[in-house]
Amino acid sequence: MQIRVLPEVAGQPEALRDYILQKEQLKPEDLRHVEIQRRSVDARSRQAYMNLKVCLYINEEFEPEEISLPDYPDVSNAREVIIVGSGPAGMFAALELIERGLKPIVIERGKDVKDRIKDLKGINVDHVVNEDSNYCFGEGGAGTYSDGKLYTRSKKRGDTKKVLELFVGFGAVKEILVESHPHIGTNKLPPIIAKMRECILQQGGEIHFNTRVTDLILEGEQIKGVKTQGNVNFYAEDVILATGHSARDIFEMLHRNGVAIELKPLAIGVRVEHPQSLIDSIQYNCKTRGEYLPPAAYNIVKQEDGRGVYSFCMCPGGVIAPCATKPGEIVTNGWSSSRRARATANSGIVVELHPKDFEPFSEYGPLAAMEFQKSIEQKAWQEGGKTQTAPAQRLVDFVNGKVSSDLPNTSYSPGITSVELGSVLPDFIHKRLQQGFRDFNKSMRGYLTNEAVVHAPESRTSSPVKIPRDWESLQHTQIAGLYPCGEGAGYAGGIVSAAMDGIKCAVRIAESHQ
Repeated sequence: MQIRVLPEVAGQPEALRDYILQKEQLKPEDLRHVEIQRRSVDARSRQAYMNLKVCLYINEEFEPEEISLPDYPDVSNAREVIIVGSGPAGMFAALELIERGLKPIVIERGKDVKDRIKDLKGINVDHVVNEDSNYCFGEGGAGTYSDGKLYTRSKKRGDTKKVLELFVGFGAVKEILVESHPHIGTNKLPPIIAKMRECILQQGGEIHFNTRVTDLILEGEQIKGVKTQGNVNFYAEDVILATGHSARDIFEMLHRNGVAIELKPLAIGVRVEHPQSLIDSIQYNCKTRGEYLPPAAYNIVKQEDGRGVYSFCMCPGGVIAPCATKPGEIVTNGWSSSRRARATANSGIVVELHPKDFEPFSEYGPLAAMEFQKSIEQKAWQEGGKTQTAPAQRLVDFVNGKVSSDLPNTSYSPGITSVELGSVLPDFIHKRLQQGFRDFNKSMRGYLTNEAVVHAPESRTSSPVKIPRDWESLQHTQIAGLYPCGEGAGYAGGIVSAAMDGIKCAVRIAESHQ
């Protein structure tokens, strides 16, 4: 049953029950339970509503469905599969391999979720970047401490429900199965990831932290294993390469070894931060958001001189994080806690790029987009004062090309410094962003304000390369047994789609050995 109700009705079980009793003309004793199966906000009119899909139990007892984990076998002595990277693609691939009777050997350059915290403090407070342990590298991958969103448009790529139910089985709240835009929160993800790790180890899998892969072991065009920085080799005839979109050294290693990779255009721009109360007032047509409405998000797309300019990874009640993976660069990203209770909202606002944009870096071949990306991050570091302090500008000042005389408070912990961002961004990106913000304001009146502050750059929207694979076997088109996987290989764009791709690769490996 589909219904559209006021937020205060949707948010109070008794009020919702009373509404349904009246709407369906039911006797109170006949309606045993109301189960919400889907929930979303409808803010298209001046009054915000909640769209609900509900199941009514009439003269029938309700038995809550228990979400349980699969009956994982012990794989201590099973055939081994190497997984490079413990982000969502790698972790879900490991779980699927165990479910299918294979032993995962997970190799992770970074630290576990607990020890990773120290290095996040290092970049936030001391401006020190650990190249192997940061917001992008470490157990759980980039999403663990700088995302938490589980929404994906990639429904056709795999079993979304299975991914969400596994999260619930490992400790996530059941609401993620109901919300149209599910979100766990970066404060809730680490213990869930830790439970996944414990499961993998208990069932006989292996996880090696602080172990950076430096090379592949090949016999002709067959993978045989990987080499690591500590001169320890791992051997297996199946390797899932799930290193994430920031593993530049892996991309360089593949190119150096003549393993086919392809340039992949991405999108680059800035991260803009508004007061959450302002976004609420714009989206909900109200002065103050009611207690039964979630902090408002936005999703906006414009075309500017032949290119898309759009919001990316919008974080209501969130924080901007420093996501550099090497000294000498600035990278911004955003995250929200489970309650999304911060006073600010932030979003990447980016410009789509085309292959011709990377021609000045053509000497790097398929790595040209990566070098273009790197050049902007290094320029931001120079303009920001050669620390993790980000170059920034008030939003109206950005649109008008004016250096801001002062800057508002920001959630970006390392701090910001006033810079005219045209000195950081290529001219064709800068001008389209300026026009994009003007057009955003036509759709969201009040968006263009100097209360908002622009941070540069937002540059890690996706992988700058694609590692080609056969569409059916999912193996690399050149190297048998090598499975390019997830966001870093160019086949995913977030936690859920990466997890689904990890599962798909694990399934193909299991099927190949049946």
